[in-house]
Amino acid sequence: MRIETRQTANRLGLDDDLLDRVFAARGITEPAQLERGLANLLSPADLPEIDQAAQRLADAIIQDQKILIVGDFDADGATSVALCLLALRAMGARHVDFLVPNRFDYGYGLSLEIVQLAAGMSPRVIVTVDNGVASVDGVALANELGIDVVVTDHHLPGDVLPDAFALVNPNVVNSRFGSKAMAGVGVAYYLLSWVRQALRQRQHFVSRGIDEPNMAQYLDLVALGTVADVVPLDHNNRILVHQGLLRIQRGLTRPGIAALARVGKRDLTTLSSADMGFALGPRLNAAGRLQDISVGIRCLVTDDPAEAGRLAAELDSLNQTRREIEQGMVADAEMILTQITPDPDEMGISVYHESFHQGVVGIVAGRLREKFHRPAIVFADASGGSDELKGSARSIDGLNIRDLLDSIATKRPGMLLKFGGHAMAAGLSIKRVHLPRFQKAFDKAVREAVTPDMLDEVLLTDGELAKEALNLQTVAKLANAGPWGNGFAEPTFEGEFTLVNQRVVGQDHLKLVLAMQDQLIDGIAFRQPPLDDQPERVRVVYRPALNDYGGRQTLQLMVEYIEAMS
Repeated sequence: MRIETRQTANRLGLDDDLLDRVFAARGITEPAQLERGLANLLSPADLPEIDQAAQRLADAIIQDQKILIVGDFDADGATSVALCLLALRAMGARHVDFLVPNRFDYGYGLSLEIVQLAAGMSPRVIVTVDNGVASVDGVALANELGIDVVVTDHHLPGDVLPDAFALVNPNVVNSRFGSKAMAGVGVAYYLLSWVRQALRQRQHFVSRGIDEPNMAQYLDLVALGTVADVVPLDHNNRILVHQGLLRIQRGLTRPGIAALARVGKRDLTTLSSADMGFALGPRLNAAGRLQDISVGIRCLVTDDPAEAGRLAAELDSLNQTRREIEQGMVADAEMILTQITPDPDEMGISVYHESFHQGVVGIVAGRLREKFHRPAIVFADASGGSDELKGSARSIDGLNIRDLLDSIATKRPGMLLKFGGHAMAAGLSIKRVHLPRFQKAFDKAVREAVTPDMLDEVLLTDGELAKEALNLQTVAKLANAGPWGNGFAEPTFEGEFTLVNQRVVGQDHLKLVLAMQDQLIDGIAFRQPPLDDQPERVRVVYRPALNDYGGRQTLQLMVEYIEAMS
């Protein structure tokens, strides 16, 4: 572990010195990049094939054709489906439904099996959300069946694109759209905004006597899906998330989001992007990982607060089960590593066990990546007693895991049955018999792709905070300057403190009392064992936060790293 201070060559000239250096260290070069009003959003016009897609959906609405939304089984997919259902119905769509594949029976995306299932619902148009760019065969079958497919996706495309009626994806080749970082729900939101414009131009709302929907009312869903999918918070995404958070904090949100906040013990009036990422998103994801994401979709769509509360409680229970499974899998995976990978120089971690649950392999891969700072893949048995393994991969900074899998597939044809994803996360399927060969191939590919500095974990901070800045005013200032998240990291600071007290709380969290001069400050370090020999002085990397336990607001340091000082 190496601790470094974020460096910047220039400052912005802001009135506030702390925010000036924080923003400058995140690549902000001019104050205009900090504007968070909706007027600063990129235009939908530059998204590939958005007009073809919007016109086809406008036709379907006007002609009362059935529209079927096919989503992914995670929080991005759930919010995308909910957004489409609500917005299209508000625009006058009388026949719109959704279908989300059960990950255990059908796998990911618009597969042949899902198209056959969808055909039984007699849609004229299928709209994929958060999937579809890799569904070449599925789209071809839909075309044969006379079903138009509008693909909305944000995943990286392969060499062959599906022959869809329209393919709206900011990441396809030659896309002129200024953001490559939108989540699936962001792409869907942009398309729906263009559908509204197409309907407006055709006088649809006037002729039907329908109030034209205000698209801003759906930004709570866009914010939740964007944060939960951990896409980079570039300027455009920060606007979407900020505006969604504002609506939530003002109480202008879906009953389901309010219910998810309650079961997650989060206050709507102060809800942050971190709350969405660590409390709301995981509860939505738990449904898709263990059961059926339609529970989460129904929670987001319902207008009945009582039903939303019941469904949120069900999601909360699923999330607790998911955490218990995850904890067991992490322990098993670490034990497997000690048994089959005694070489500490192994570069690529890939593990499998027959007890692993395919719904949480991605979470476990992330935990292993964090613990060993190596790219990690965790495999579980596919459903139905087949001889396939399904894996989820998580990468380290600087290593594009999707491209790495592509290189393995190219060099070893037939080893990977299918794969896809992002630079930092991907999914794949292999035959069980190929696992030992794949593990060696993965480790070799990682060795060839990484450099030593990439494997040396670096913890970046924003330097030290003076004692006078360790207060709730600083917490509020930083919170209001967000939203923070992937690609726009929440400010972290480092400092030297006197360790007054440490004790373990929960199962493996460390509660701290620290002192800077005469000021005592509480701290909490998650998944951190106690320091040996109760050192007098410690070096801490932390985020200042608000603790309102018992209704009393106090400063608390969220400790990301702690070490004894010699």
